[in-house]
Amino acid sequence: MIAIQAAALALAFVIAAALFGRRALKLYRLIRSGKPASRFDDVPARARIEATDVIGQRKLLQHLLPGLMHAAIFWGFIVLFPTIVIAMIGAVDAHATLPWLGAQGWYALLVDVFALLVLIGVITAVVIRKVQRPARFQGSHLGEADLILALIAGIVLTLFLWHSSQIALGLNDYPAGWAPISDVLSHVVAPIAPLTERLAVWAHVLIILSFLVYLPYSKHLHILVAAFNVYFGRTRPRGRLEPIDFEKPEAEVRFGSARSSDMTWKQMLDVVSCTECGRCQDVCPAYATGKALSPKLLIMAMRDNLLSGASGPIVPNAVTDDIVWDCVTCGACVRECPVNIEHIDHVLDLRRNLVMVESRFPEEAGAMLRDVDRTSNPWGKPQADRMQWAEGLGVRVLQPGDPGPDVLFWVGCAPAFDERARKAAVSTATLMQKAGVDFAVLGPREACTGDPARRMGDEYTFQRLAGENVATLNGAQVKKIVTTCPHCFNTLGNEYGDFGGSYEVVHHTEFLAQLVREGKLSPVASDRKITYHDSCYLARHNDVRAQPRELVDAVGKAVEMPRNRERTFCCGAGGARMWMEEKRGRPINQERVREAVATGAETLAVACPFCTVMLDDGVRETGAKLQVFDLATLLAEAVERKRT
Repeated sequence: MIAIQAAALALAFVIAAALFGRRALKLYRLIRSGKPASRFDDVPARARIEATDVIGQRKLLQHLLPGLMHAAIFWGFIVLFPTIVIAMIGAVDAHATLPWLGAQGWYALLVDVFALLVLIGVITAVVIRKVQRPARFQGSHLGEADLILALIAGIVLTLFLWHSSQIALGLNDYPAGWAPISDVLSHVVAPIAPLTERLAVWAHVLIILSFLVYLPYSKHLHILVAAFNVYFGRTRPRGRLEPIDFEKPEAEVRFGSARSSDMTWKQMLDVVSCTECGRCQDVCPAYATGKALSPKLLIMAMRDNLLSGASGPIVPNAVTDDIVWDCVTCGACVRECPVNIEHIDHVLDLRRNLVMVESRFPEEAGAMLRDVDRTSNPWGKPQADRMQWAEGLGVRVLQPGDPGPDVLFWVGCAPAFDERARKAAVSTATLMQKAGVDFAVLGPREACTGDPARRMGDEYTFQRLAGENVATLNGAQVKKIVTTCPHCFNTLGNEYGDFGGSYEVVHHTEFLAQLVREGKLSPVASDRKITYHDSCYLARHNDVRAQPRELVDAVGKAVEMPRNRERTFCCGAGGARMWMEEKRGRPINQERVREAVATGAETLAVACPFCTVMLDDGVRETGAKLQVFDLATLLAEAVERKRT
């Protein structure tokens, strides 16, 4: 009998292994066919992320109920993994078990507890999917998810049935009393234990083998590959984009993604790792305001296109043009994704191909690109006008050969050329003068950092501007830069390093908060109720959240919007959307203004010139009773209040 059972198990195992291996090898070869991506560095950081995001389930536990549900199933299967081997041994010989571990009472207790937790997790998942039915599941493969849950439930239930039958027959090797749940069940199954013991262990083993065979053929590949995707995620700053190496021979240069074969191996791993959970969709400002873009459906479409072997262009065959241009690159999807999919990289590579290869982009964005290329700023204004904002302030303009200041104030294009954004630059310069800071500006030698062009997909123009700016900054021996613009802040600090520019870059809210802490500025707070809007490129991409709030507390009474800090809601300007009309859905800036109004605040404080313009437009368009001010302007008023 043992020989027959061993032969049957061997046959089932070989068939399952062959089917699993065939599909796994095909997927491995597919991902290996992807373009190169440098993701094998910084092993300690990758190990830490693996520990927190995979083992610790950090991102999932941010949402308590679904997080606990998923963690219970995940941790349960880690604890229960040895029972697969124990069950296979038991299927062959009912009197045998895994040496040592199979006889440990403490492990039997763990198995009982975690098997119950897995079952509770499955029941919770069913309730969430079938009763609560969150909108984020719309478009997901719910039928396959139901089958996965049924298989997991089958694995746990047959495990309980087998263990309880073993106890009833006295076949357990661990001491009595260590498996309380199975002990109770053993009294129920005792009359039929000889039958249920064999049926349960074989059902358990066959369900496990079926589960493993099904996974690589299903849309739930993430169960197998998500941990790898997390490990190979980016460890460098979140706001940085990978540059294109134009120094390579033209045939080797990758101009974004035209077809699935143009994707890097990491991007291929990304798309097959998608859990279809919809958390990215839930936080996407484009999706929330009725646009075509859903980050979840984008990744699913790219996955289906990849796995189908389609050779046609991704856009428009799998993804429409509107989806590509709706993205504001706010990073909410990337931050929320439990398996660390890098949605922005996918969107930007699609844009790079459309812009640099096909010359296909929204008309108004084309005007912006021409202005940046022609005049080195998106407003199309002469470089000679860059110092108009500082008239009468006595700001030092750094000339070639001048000794470098302690701080270079990088003004940025918006404060230089937009009247509403100008106030922040004036206030920042005035405050630095009051605090006795040795600073200077580049004046006409300052050019656009290239952020709008790069986020638009025009890497050529970005790299030209980056090279010119780095040469200027290095020639001026600049060490420390202060800027009011989070987009300039991100580009100078996170992206110019790839082009030879290494600087200490500080956002003006960080710098001004330090001056207040040091007593160099002494504001007096008013009774004004202020709600602060976190800029995506400041709070989420670069983790600057505390210092702006220090300034709010220093000038008035703070009241938070529901979506704040790293979970902020975009103003709608990122990803070069500042220069594109919102022709679909509801305006993002108006959505954010309505949220600010609901707090009862009198003032909407910002720390970004793009946010200033977008939210001020939103206030005008909605008729809201709000005033939009940069924190530097509010601080300057509070300091003057002290003087009077």
